[in-house]
Amino acid sequence: MPVFYTPHIVDCCELPEEEARHALRVLRLREGSEVLLADGKGFFCRATLRRPHPKHCEVNLLERYAAPLPWDFHLHIAVAPTKNMDRMEWFCEKAVEIGINEITFLRCRFSERIELNTSRLERVLVSAMKQSGKAVLPGISGGMREFSAFVRQPFAGHKFMAHCRGKENPLLARACPPGENVLVLIGPEGDFSPEEISEAVAQGFQPVSLGESRLRTETAAIAACQTIHVVNDLLSGNNKCRIQLKHGGNGQAEYPLVPMPEHKDRGNHHQ
Repeated sequence: MPVFYTPHIVDCCELPEEEARHALRVLRLREGSEVLLADGKGFFCRATLRRPHPKHCEVNLLERYAAPLPWDFHLHIAVAPTKNMDRMEWFCEKAVEIGINEITFLRCRFSERIELNTSRLERVLVSAMKQSGKAVLPGISGGMREFSAFVRQPFAGHKFMAHCRGKENPLLARACPPGENVLVLIGPEGDFSPEEISEAVAQGFQPVSLGESRLRTETAAIAACQTIHVVNDLLSGNNKCRIQLKHGGNGQAEYPLVPMPEHKDRGNHHQ
């Protein structure tokens, strides 16, 4: 069933113009076609099309139900955007698919980009929300935030800063407790400056590592996002899929894992 983003569906029983045009001219839906509407606030609506028109397609609401996010913590990634916006669009898309609550774009000392128009990124978030079957649209900062002002604002949770300047930084996977709100700072290609690191630490941020490899900005942001989810999936005990792992012949330990989809063999694959 096709999904459409309708943030004001409770007040206005019609598709936004962009969604109406896509439904009628791209998907070729007709009057009476059943669709699923996501309001971006945690609710889905089953509906049918009525009086189809590419600019103002009305709908009949059949059912409205809650669709909360499948995790119980708030995940906020604050990242210095790259000069190439395609890479930030990729990050936003994949972060929504994995699961994220909020994204902020930082202006740092070594930032490649100092201005940002988020309108295109907002469309990417909407598309990823619909594609991944979610009804909650992540929050996104309008424009960019100054680093110093951002790290001084309060956050009810654990605060981490991933950077490459500290050789003894603990892994994020080991520093992050499950079931807790998390904010992770990701720096620009030139990394955070020593002054920014000191300032963040003074504001309660814990320096962490994402592993031995040096990652691009958008890769680091995705790695942080996925790491937080894996930590929670493995240690929170909320998942139904379990696997037994050998412990050196001294018994077995169980860890909850995220169910993985089955893939058909499509021939040779690169390792």
